[in-house]
Amino acid sequence: MLSFFKDYKYFGIVLLILSVIIISVFYSILKPTKVLPIYQPAMVNAEMVDSTIQHKKRYHHIADFSLQNQNGKTITQDDYKDKIYVADFFFTTCATICPIMTDHMYEIQKEILNDDEVLLLSHSVTPKIDSVEQLKRYAKKKGVNDKKWNLVTGDKKQIYDLARKSYLAVKDFGNGDAYDMIHTENFMLIDKKRQIRGFYDGTNPEDITTLLEDIKTLKKEYQ
Repeated sequence: MLSFFKDYKYFGIVLLILSVIIISVFYSILKPTKVLPIYQPAMVNAEMVDSTIQHKKRYHHIADFSLQNQNGKTITQDDYKDKIYVADFFFTTCATICPIMTDHMYEIQKEILNDDEVLLLSHSVTPKIDSVEQLKRYAKKKGVNDKKWNLVTGDKKQIYDLARKSYLAVKDFGNGDAYDMIHTENFMLIDKKRQIRGFYDGTNPEDITTLLEDIKTLKKEYQ
């Protein structure tokens, strides 16, 4: 009799293990795959969006651009073709949120250093101050890897339009200058189709962790 129960005890253990495995497999199959949203101007705080596109609910993409990086090289959308990238807006003389944002972008750079699918792009909002030479000094100081991260400067109107009409990332300054702007702490995650897939607080370490996880999620769309 004891032998009978002993045999069934082992059978029960094996059955329990098999049940756990089967349930785990079914859960992994049925669990919905996380998909990042595709942000449109109508979904974003109107303060960040040019009035001409605040109503737009679909087909929003980052516009073509031509700017100079820290090495004096012309950087265009073609340098980011078929790439996922993280974009932000900053200026080198900023003493408040920019140093924190740049340090966090550096942390992202470390995580993606050997990932050929992902790049970084930081736009100066004070291009008259942030010359190529100034960007180069800042890049050296902050540990920028030229192969992964472009700091760009150029025509102020173009940068303003990119910020307000493409990345939906800065506020009007409101001082009478049509192209003055207040940059925000936002990092934007851009997919290979030049669509915005996420906004993150570039000063918040928890948001940086989320951003890195979202990059992994986004990469799965292309597998």
